[in-house]
Amino acid sequence: MSSPTTIAPGRAQTLPAVSPRLAAWFARYLRRYFARNFDAIRVSGHESLAEVGSGPLVIYANHPSWWDPILFLLLSREFFPDRIAYGPMDADALEKYRILARLGIFGVEQESRAGAIRFLNTGEAVLRRPDTALWITAEGEFTDPRQRPVLLRPGLSHLIRRVGTVTAIPLAVEYTFWNERLPEVLVGFGDPVAFSHSDQKKPTIDITKRLEQGLEAAMDCLEAKASSRDAAAFSTLLLGRIGVGGIYDSWRRLIASVKGDTFDASHGGGRS
Repeated sequence: MSSPTTIAPGRAQTLPAVSPRLAAWFARYLRRYFARNFDAIRVSGHESLAEVGSGPLVIYANHPSWWDPILFLLLSREFFPDRIAYGPMDADALEKYRILARLGIFGVEQESRAGAIRFLNTGEAVLRRPDTALWITAEGEFTDPRQRPVLLRPGLSHLIRRVGTVTAIPLAVEYTFWNERLPEVLVGFGDPVAFSHSDQKKPTIDITKRLEQGLEAAMDCLEAKASSRDAAAFSTLLLGRIGVGGIYDSWRRLIASVKGDTFDASHGGGRS
């Protein structure tokens, strides 16, 4: 169990317990699960993550799908292996996926003062530790990745004002079809947005605006790469199943054999 982290004089918050063994098993399961349901997970912009220091870290993303929280768990182990990932989820939704509570996901009651206080207290407890990171879908509800302008809930800005020095990394996410039967998971890390103690004196709306601009820029960049359908614009984190299967692929395999060609199950005749 994690030790209590002080929030303010007379107030403390205990972070949810995370099982390292369960987290490792679940990461392996997620790789197989995504491979069954997607053509690939492709990532861009991750080169800049090498510059991220050891201070408080938030990865904040758009929210196109219910896949997002488990995608974050996979990305966290890949790109931030030295940090324990924590993130909020609607308390009612978390009841349906209770295993996530043992993986760093904590429930928050939507549209309530109690829920807002719990988010701020738990979020600050996460950011006060050097070995953690907070992952959050800052739009607060499912939103199409093409919707502009990008509008974020103010909760993250209030949290940043509390903590002061924070690095916030925008993360753009899309689930889109290219040439294969299954869709692609496309991910784009944006330029880090750095906050300092001087930002605690600024209005929350100013902090929100900086966060929105950072995420919108990352989403615009990912949109352009998604539209190009060029896998070379990404690093491939995971490859899933290819081909249509059934009689169609059996016929293609037979034709390739008759011609003496190597059978390629991908629809586009090549895959990377």
